Amino acid sequence: MSHIENIKSNQDKLYKQYRALIEQAYNFRQTDSAISDISEYKAIKLLNKLNKLKYLAREQTKLAR
Repeated sequence: MSHIENIKSNQDKLYKQYRALIEQAYNFRQTDSAISDISEYKAIKLLNKLNKLKYLAREQTKLAR
């Protein structure tokens, strides 16, 4: 598996986790704000990782050209 494909598969996995955490935060917003805040915090951390991977994928694509 090439480096770019590895980055893309990690992005897909992290994005699915991100979506699940955002949905969980939304669902708990009215009933348990602490769980909602924790889920939202974890989602933000995943979003930062996704942005780093996005940058790496872009740099690898530029190098491949």
